[in-house]
Amino acid sequence: MELELMVNVGLTMVGLVMLCYGGNWLVNGGVAIAKKLRISNIVIGMTVVAYGTSTPELAASIAATGEHSDIILGNIIGSNIANIGMVIGIAAMLTPLVVKKTTLKKDMPIMLGFSLLLIALSVDGSISQYDGLLLVGLLIAFTIYTYRDAKSQREENNEEAPPEKGNVFLRSFGLMGVGILLLYFGAEFTVDNAVIVAQTFGISERIIGLTVIAIGTSLPELITSVIAIRKGHADIGIGNIIGSNIYNILMIMGVASALYGVAVSDQVFVDYAIMIAFSFALLFAMMKGIISRNVGIALAIGYVIYLIFGFSLN
Repeated sequence: MELELMVNVGLTMVGLVMLCYGGNWLVNGGVAIAKKLRISNIVIGMTVVAYGTSTPELAASIAATGEHSDIILGNIIGSNIANIGMVIGIAAMLTPLVVKKTTLKKDMPIMLGFSLLLIALSVDGSISQYDGLLLVGLLIAFTIYTYRDAKSQREENNEEAPPEKGNVFLRSFGLMGVGILLLYFGAEFTVDNAVIVAQTFGISERIIGLTVIAIGTSLPELITSVIAIRKGHADIGIGNIIGSNIYNILMIMGVASALYGVAVSDQVFVDYAIMIAFSFALLFAMMKGIISRNVGIALAIGYVIYLIFGFSLN
């Protein structure tokens, strides 16, 4: 048993290394494309990067469809909480994050609106296949909206793009493709083996989803955001988190519930309340135009308290 646990821990570390390299390449490719197309980094962060870093959540949720509704909901809710408390918290602790007005006035309200919609769809005790199709439809609409917003930015910013050597698109999309693959398989290694370790100690599926899987599948967002911030692209980091939270609801819950439908237990509404509380805490922090280190510390501490609270109710 001890040898098996050591192997699981070792494979978890391998997954973390893959996540590090994947996050680095994904950011590099995304920034290069943003510069070439004259699209703002926040849009790239909310679209391509957010899609890429959300693939682990999607894979984990699809794998859990049918018999493990608690894992699906726990993964989505827990990931959204982790993205704010853990990712934004740690990122802001490294360096204060400047918030653009468009992020505060447009992107955050969209994220909160979809979060409240998810809760509304859950009131009857399930998220049906029809609800799932509605979420997928909203995903398509949101993607089109984001694309048009990026297109209008490109038209407004009509200066010449800086000259590039070789085919920048081929190179950048290649980097991003490899990065996404590393993020996906790295998260698989991390999550699968972390779940085995957690189950060894008798932790419930709901708590596994809210904590172990949520943290594991949020590692791409954490690593990608930290790397982006260290490279001076804080807007990609913030856009990645907001976009990822939106895609977690629309894409991951939409696809998972459209396949089989997802049952919602009464305990989940407590988790919903905590998710909304973290979202409003982030909104209030953004109103000052900058997420300070003190706010980052507060978010991180709040997330640790949430984890302790969650495990105590296991």
